Amino acid sequence: MILYNVTSSIDPEIADEWVTYMRDVHLPDVMATGFFLRSQLCRLLNEEEGGVTYAAQYYCLDLEQLEDYQNLFDPGLSANLTTRFPGQYVSFSTVLEVVD
Repeated sequence: MILYNVTSSIDPEIADEWVTYMRDVHLPDVMATGFFLRSQLCRLLNEEEGGVTYAAQYYCLDLEQLEDYQNLFDPGLSANLTTRFPGQYVSFSTVLEVVD
């Protein structure tokens, strides 16, 4: 199983709005693509100054499914976030293999 993790540092002024958008719009849109088995949104407790940090996590069966999602849907869904919250967050992604 593969865990696709997207970590985002959010401007504190829009953090609540960002979480609501993620929970009500973005995560459901990602799940509707059919490439992931489940998702979750986590808040980092050991945050750096000046931001609120969250990790959106998506589980899929294999790297092929993740690559298909990234090619077919990620550009558009990421653009929706950038349009909704321009310059108010930064993100990076990591791909992990679940071993247990």
